[in-house]
Amino acid sequence: MKSRIAPRMDQLVPSGIRKVNEKALAMERAGEKVIHFEIGRPDFDTPEYIKNACIESLKAGDVFYTSNFGLMELRQEVANYLNRRSHTDYKASEILITVGLSEAVFDMLCTILDEGDELLIPDPVWMNYLNVPKLLGAVPVSYELREENGFQIDLDEIRSKVTDKTKAVVIVTPNNPTGGVLTEETLKGLAQIAIEKDIMVIADEVYERLVYDGAKHISIASLPGMKERTFTMNGLSKAYSMTGWRVGYVAAPEEYITAMNKIHQHNTTCAPSFVQKASIVALRDEKNEVEEMVKEYQRRRDYAVKAINDIPGLSCQCPKGAFYIFINAKKLGKSSAELAQYLLDEAKIALVPGDVFGAGGEGYLRMSFANSYENIVEGCARLRDAVLRLS
Repeated sequence: MKSRIAPRMDQLVPSGIRKVNEKALAMERAGEKVIHFEIGRPDFDTPEYIKNACIESLKAGDVFYTSNFGLMELRQEVANYLNRRSHTDYKASEILITVGLSEAVFDMLCTILDEGDELLIPDPVWMNYLNVPKLLGAVPVSYELREENGFQIDLDEIRSKVTDKTKAVVIVTPNNPTGGVLTEETLKGLAQIAIEKDIMVIADEVYERLVYDGAKHISIASLPGMKERTFTMNGLSKAYSMTGWRVGYVAAPEEYITAMNKIHQHNTTCAPSFVQKASIVALRDEKNEVEEMVKEYQRRRDYAVKAINDIPGLSCQCPKGAFYIFINAKKLGKSSAELAQYLLDEAKIALVPGDVFGAGGEGYLRMSFANSYENIVEGCARLRDAVLRLS
């Protein structure tokens, strides 16, 4: 039978992270003990006050569709949260509630990109920002995040790559996979370019609560002249350990929210009603749950960074945000894919080859420290032993 799969699907790259994860799970089913450093999800349980709110919502019968835009109470709570933490002035009408950040990214890019439009994206980058433009017939144009520059944006490179086809530039801060956090100076410089060139900024801020060593997250939408040209992308997955709950949001000028809803309402209709109810409570009644998680992440990070930098042939910067260490393994003389495969087979540790995030990730491995302290100690010991066996 003739294949009916659309040719454009050939342009989409399957998730390299999930490929590693699937093999690691298969090894576990075969009885091997694998330490998982590949998946970017908090290992903490969702805080009890959020789970209880969800249970109460279900008991109260909150099991029906909500407005496509999301519950007005949640939209207002998101606006309050952003205004309180990021010093913006969003209204509820400028918020769209989505089924996770992934859907938010899809809806937003569908809204602004036509065939032939260009989108500036970082390299390395979370692959949704590469795949979705390709699906739409748009052109992703990469700009480099270099280790020697602290994974900051080279503003001269951005300026040189803006053309009359450029619709927007994507920033991810704190960054997946590098752990970098964009400085205020960098953000102000980027804002100036965006205003001068009349382009939008897509600011992925899903890791904004996970910053360390006094690093400060600054939302570019809070800078003068930027709220009207920024899509602030966020969700509750990372900060509140709610990855499986699937709730995200976009904050943007109302005209864009209305347009995005056309995609959203035909795609997923709405986020689950009881999850939205619990999300209201998550944002409104938070105490110190996030801060406690961040303290533990930092303890794990500090151990792993020191242990990795003590391994001959490996090095890494100390990440200022998110929960990833981007390990430089170029001195070992293997490709990222070869090294990740070797470490999974020989050391039973699952790491992500850096090249799945783009050409700029070749020679690197991404390690998530969203795992127990004990597993990180054991995993770093396995990593050391396996690398030493290569020499």
